Amino acid sequence: MNDNNFLQEAFKHSPFKVPGHGTRNIQVLKEALQDMNEELESDMYGKGTIIEEFQEKMAEYLGKEKAVFFPSGTMAQQIALRIWCDQKEVNKVAYHPLSHLEIHEEDGLKELHQIESILLADKSRVIEFEDVAGIKEKIACLLLELPQREIGGQLPDYRTLEAISAFCKERGIKLHLDGARLFEITPYYEKSAAEICSLFDSVYVSFYKGIGGIAGAILAGDTDFIEKSKVWKRRHGGDLISLYPYFLSADYYFDKRIGKMEQYYEEAKELAGFYNQCNGVSTIPHVPVSNMFHVHFQAPKEEMEIILAEVYKESGIGLSGYVSDVSKETSYFEISIGDLYGTVPRDKLINAFKLLDYKMKNRNR
Repeated sequence: MNDNNFLQEAFKHSPFKVPGHGTRNIQVLKEALQDMNEELESDMYGKGTIIEEFQEKMAEYLGKEKAVFFPSGTMAQQIALRIWCDQKEVNKVAYHPLSHLEIHEEDGLKELHQIESILLADKSRVIEFEDVAGIKEKIACLLLELPQREIGGQLPDYRTLEAISAFCKERGIKLHLDGARLFEITPYYEKSAAEICSLFDSVYVSFYKGIGGIAGAILAGDTDFIEKSKVWKRRHGGDLISLYPYFLSADYYFDKRIGKMEQYYEEAKELAGFYNQCNGVSTIPHVPVSNMFHVHFQAPKEEMEIILAEVYKESGIGLSGYVSDVSKETSYFEISIGDLYGTVPRDKLINAFKLLDYKMKNRNR
């Protein structure tokens, strides 16, 4: 067994885990469906009262005219950008260099839709107004990811969003929100989801991140945009005969957890504070702006796997199930706070960080 598997096993069997909502197993679906009426009719190829009511609920929550449920955010976002490019007759869009579309989708936007990406800003920071105002190429759409996951969930300030939105409207550029973690940033901005979405022409949200559903996404916008997206959804094979396991679980966990986003945010700030007190450990951002952030170590991946596994063994606390390389001498992991954090005994959590601090201080002795 290699070190990484050893770390995963240690985390799996730790009595108390810090990140997330719990193990993603069949129980997640069973819980969501346990009180459902067995006679309830399912959706059929994207149609039916059961799915349409959920879509209307999400459109209202996001402050948009219409919404449609997709089996994946990858599908939803490529389609959104395709629609805006076709409408403007320009096959260029702009987004961050570490956008999901750029680094995780095997050039899907280019290969499936022949759309060219214009990359804005440095990889280490969020897109600012000056980056947008300085675009030289003619683009159909600007995509903003809030928060910017690959750099620790960083966010621009709200005035910057307002300025970018006004600039795009003035220039006829469509503004799309990659809101995979939109729900999780509302406490930081002190704005409702609808208020944030009002700055954007279209928006995508995920239901398996902070919400903790099985899978799936909502794409929302005006009526014409959504009707076009339904056509593209069919072309992409997104109209499965039934999607009810996905959107019913999304609806269930949305209702269960949407009111906890403030709690997760405050807990994330507390947890980051514990990490930042440890020798050779820091977080990005230093103070989180959502329920997720990155934890960086001044130690290589292989060494941190051993240290974290030892912390689990001695304290019973699972801080993370993996560590990734940054360089030969540094490493990190990503953490998102959910329901589990509040179940960890305070004294055990504090002891775990005392152990981590001690082991980091004495790692070269």
